[in-house]
Amino acid sequence: MKKPKLSLTQIINMSVGFLGIQFGFALQNGNASRILQTFGADVEHLSLFWLAAPLTGMIVQPIIGHYSDKTWGRFGRRKPFFLTGAILAALALILMPNSSFMTGLMPAVLVGAGFLMFMDASFNIAMEPFRALVADNLSDEQNTTGFSVQTTLIGIGAVVGGILPMLLNKGFGISNESSNGNVQLNVVYSFYIGAAILFGAILWTVLTTKEYSPAERLEMGYEEETTEHEGLGNIVKDFMAMPKTMKQLGLVQFFSWIALFSMWVYSTPAIAHQVYGLALDDHSSKAYNDAGDFVSTLGGFYNGVSAVFALFMPIIATRFGKKMTHAISLTCGGLGLISIYFIHTPALLFFSMAGVGIAWASILAMPYALLAGSIPTKKMGVYMGIFNFFITFPQIVNGLFGGLVVKHIYGSNTIYAIVMAGVFMICGAFSVMLVKEDR
Repeated sequence: MKKPKLSLTQIINMSVGFLGIQFGFALQNGNASRILQTFGADVEHLSLFWLAAPLTGMIVQPIIGHYSDKTWGRFGRRKPFFLTGAILAALALILMPNSSFMTGLMPAVLVGAGFLMFMDASFNIAMEPFRALVADNLSDEQNTTGFSVQTTLIGIGAVVGGILPMLLNKGFGISNESSNGNVQLNVVYSFYIGAAILFGAILWTVLTTKEYSPAERLEMGYEEETTEHEGLGNIVKDFMAMPKTMKQLGLVQFFSWIALFSMWVYSTPAIAHQVYGLALDDHSSKAYNDAGDFVSTLGGFYNGVSAVFALFMPIIATRFGKKMTHAISLTCGGLGLISIYFIHTPALLFFSMAGVGIAWASILAMPYALLAGSIPTKKMGVYMGIFNFFITFPQIVNGLFGGLVVKHIYGSNTIYAIVMAGVFMICGAFSVMLVKEDR
């Protein structure tokens, strides 16, 4: 018995929850730096506050992957983790923009950083099993389609999450100005809406998606699985025994994610100063908040491009191969980021972000499509979690040293961090051609 071929509707239902997660990520990526600056963070310290995200991901994802591999109960294998993460993430989205209510205990900027860590940990609890679920339920012939559909839904969620603050401000007249150290109202309401959509989307996947039981997987020819926990020490053993393809993809991921981290952390100040012509020390004026809303909208735009491009990736990958598809996509992203240095008209940034969107679609799908066939099926969850090391490690490196580089080498002008992000992404394009796929 082989894995049955799933319909497009079944594949979409399986990934709707990821739409909600990415809605939350879009709000975080587009607004977290602005929230922290509202609470008093200096631009060269932003990367340190953002360290909370990759650190929690590095810890949480392998553990969640390990235990979801070994879990089977009345609610399934991956579903309990989806639902737990959804509840926690929705709570974090509500609390982060309201961090100032705890200023009696500690400075609001530290409270905000704490909620950023809590929010990212919750996203990771919900997100990690989604990658494994696609690999669990789909055959090798359908896994590229599955990850591409997932990327499309990720893009849809991120588009709406990205444009929401500007939509609330321009369309409904909700203020985007901060007063008395409080977060802008349009951002606060966006986070509330995001909490509701994230929880509802994950609940949809939980209620509509079937998981194969250990007995069914045994009938399909997979090794007999146990639900007994072997202990977290086995994560180290699995890490040491990772497939060769995963090691080679690690370099590609390093270049890709060190670039993405810079883009998320520094886009708002870089575009405000380089494109809008604002002073380097301006991070609270009405013009700066207008720039911040526009950057969030750009995030929605590049995710929209990503969603559309993802529809064509299976066809392109069949024609040119997965590696070449990923290399071309990363090159488009790198050139898009570098081009921001030469732009002084905000509308032209949509062309830059189109390149980033192509790269983002590929980053979310192609490494996993390249990797899926080389992972032992009974270790799918833990290896998808371990693979996250290659996402979080470059972000940690950037978080530790990026602020120092911005301050002492770039003179606090963050546009140079964006240019270097483009260079790193092009390096990733070259390194993907060195990957050899194992089965």
